[in-house]
Amino acid sequence: MTATYLDGAAPDPVSAGSDASFMADVIQASQRQPVIVDFWAPWCGPCRQLTPALEKHVRAAGGRVRLVKINIDENPQFAGRMGVQSIPAVFAFKGGRPVDGFMGAVPESQIKQFIERLAGGAGNGAGEDVAAHLAEAQESLALGDAAGAAQSYAMALQIEPENPKALAGLARVYLAMGERDQAREILASVPEDKRNDADVQGAIAALELTQNGASGGSRALRAKVQAAPQDHAARFDLAGALAAEGDLKGAVDELLTIIQAKRDWNEDAARKQLLKIFDAAGPASEIAKQGRRRLSAILFS
Repeated sequence: MTATYLDGAAPDPVSAGSDASFMADVIQASQRQPVIVDFWAPWCGPCRQLTPALEKHVRAAGGRVRLVKINIDENPQFAGRMGVQSIPAVFAFKGGRPVDGFMGAVPESQIKQFIERLAGGAGNGAGEDVAAHLAEAQESLALGDAAGAAQSYAMALQIEPENPKALAGLARVYLAMGERDQAREILASVPEDKRNDADVQGAIAALELTQNGASGGSRALRAKVQAAPQDHAARFDLAGALAAEGDLKGAVDELLTIIQAKRDWNEDAARKQLLKIFDAAGPASEIAKQGRRRLSAILFS
């Protein structure tokens, strides 16, 4: 990041960034101090209202926080990775990961509070509620809004940086976006005494499923299964591919088909994989509840 100076005295905390410099300007720099990223474009009217207010209050923070402005027309890569679908989109980074943010133009008073909270490291301002942020994240996920869910989880982590449910949720969002390395890093940051949390274990199981999916994709494997329905190995691979693609219900169906045909096939491999999928889906999910009922019906019939 090229430093400029105001009145020859101190480095300007506001700078332009790019995809090429994102790791240095944002990820690495946020290990030392909070960094705000403003995704904008020249044609965006609300951006022209928001950015000057951001600059004003970042400079007023006296070097406790930095602002990196990224033109998404010229630098679309990291905006895409963050799930940005509309601008302006603002994310705050600490310790190399997003911890807070908001979308759209907001009142200047809210911008000031956002920056003061970040610069001061308070993270527990009036009205903030971890449970509320987690509930908002679930609502966003139900609507298919991964970026909104990520923002809500990040806001929860701003209040409680080690909250296991927020860490697990954010990891799942990254998995849904295909960012396995980011998900792995987040799960690795979960404190040892919180790793047995059910949500964390579920996210770990989901990560393992995406890593262990059979090569070739589900389409070719499904054709193989249709040609040889009794080929349990092919069906097992199909279940793995479906799970890796996020189709947990489809994976459950294939594994139950194996168990119904031959319960102890390959040293009970299908049942063991099925339990991992239940963990990945979450014990309270419909996939897990219905799958367990169907499994019980097969085992005790």
